[in-house]
Amino acid sequence: MLNLYHQIVDFENILIAAKKAQKGKRFTKNVLAFNYNLEGELLKLQNELSSKTYQPGAYRTFYIKEPKTRMISAAPYRDRVVHHSLCNVIVPLMESTFIGDSYANRVGFGTHRALQQCIKFARSSSYVLQCDIQKYFPSIDHEILKTLLRNKIKCPDTLWLIDTIIDNSNEQFPASEHFPGGDLLSPLERRRGLPIGNLSSQFFANVYMNGFDHFIKEKIKVQKYLRYVDDFALFSDDWGFLVEARLAIEEYLTGLRLKIHPVKSQLFETKLGANFLGFRILPYRIRVRTENLRRAKRRIKKMQSDYIQGKISIDEVTQSIRSWIAHLEHGDTWKLRQQIFTSIVWTRG
Repeated sequence: MLNLYHQIVDFENILIAAKKAQKGKRFTKNVLAFNYNLEGELLKLQNELSSKTYQPGAYRTFYIKEPKTRMISAAPYRDRVVHHSLCNVIVPLMESTFIGDSYANRVGFGTHRALQQCIKFARSSSYVLQCDIQKYFPSIDHEILKTLLRNKIKCPDTLWLIDTIIDNSNEQFPASEHFPGGDLLSPLERRRGLPIGNLSSQFFANVYMNGFDHFIKEKIKVQKYLRYVDDFALFSDDWGFLVEARLAIEEYLTGLRLKIHPVKSQLFETKLGANFLGFRILPYRIRVRTENLRRAKRRIKKMQSDYIQGKISIDEVTQSIRSWIAHLEHGDTWKLRQQIFTSIVWTRG
């Protein structure tokens, strides 16, 4: 579609983007400084985008372990406003091309619906092929991603902004893999990797796997399939069908310069329990994995600390904790949910 850019740089769109970008971060220093002269900052950003003189700033990186180590890249606040301005316009355009079994980073989908569907599939199928893409965000190939985006978006100015964001991605964890048609230098010559934490990266990650989703549903013809970012599962009563499906998947992913994790990707009976989004789905009960319990407690303590320091409001604490409670209700977590409820009362006190 042509002529998208005027919607992206429209002042009202940028203002809406700023409100979205500061959600949960209104009291941080960089947001407060930006909001002190909000209209002036937005007009400056609008001018840079309109004249195509805009250049992203440097990322701030830190590491989390949940349970594996991940590098999180935080873009400057004004860049996050740009990401929202872009996504406000192009996400609805691409949304109609996504299948209903892709649940991550989409309005009306999310972890609750994904987990409910996984439980339904697991309890109505004999076998599951559960896969994890190895180093997904660090492996996303820039050239392939740009080609996929150009298949749908034709506006040259919008493509300029998309390329600017992609090209300014900071260096991620090494993901040196060799694929057919390349040579020993190919992994070094091809630019790869998107920063985890960007709204634009989350959207680009869905675009990158969109063709794969359609391949699973329309070519392999898998009836029961779901994906959440780089975790996906196929369910069936036919073991041989899933064995063949795995071979087809590995071949297709080669075209995206991706590989499934050799250890985490397994075919097994559903009665043994599938792991998905921090839960272990067994025939007659749902258990929360130990690491997910620890993660919940760490996040609660972090939110309480942020509230005490004035970084977030009590409403934001309550909303976030209630979201965690809703997620944990899928499993046998009564004791933990009581602890979380108590923490809300303590925080309000």
